[in-house]
Amino acid sequence: KIELSSAQQTEINLPYITADASGPKHLNIKLTRAKLESLVEDLITRTLEPCRTALKDAGLSGSQIDEVILVGGQTRMPKVQEAVKDFFGKEPRKDVNPDEAVAVGAAIQGAVLAGEVKDVLLLDVTPLSL
Repeated sequence: KIELSSAQQTEINLPYITADASGPKHLNIKLTRAKLESLVEDLITRTLEPCRTALKDAGLSGSQIDEVILVGGQTRMPKVQEAVKDFFGKEPRKDVNPDEAVAVGAAIQGAVLAGEVKDVLLLDVTPLSL
């Protein structure tokens, strides 16, 4: 998945993935970016629904959003970036590391839960029960 963010094709090699009476079995296949994108297309489409809801709740349109910051490793996927660009009508920022953004949010939430920070409320799609 990571490699396909910058390459059109990658090789998946999982030696000794299983075995049968004839011996060990290995998985060695090529996966294209196009195939991966087709596999996750529905997921990408579904992730835009919370964006629609947030905009509606705020009484805003996508064009009224000044900047879009992508958070989480999957947002490096070109198809995700394209969907976000199409939805908001602007390129998402590239100067914020998506993994570090997740870590900062987790650190802030940890401080809130520990009682060290009181003036911040983080609203996220992941429930605290996780």
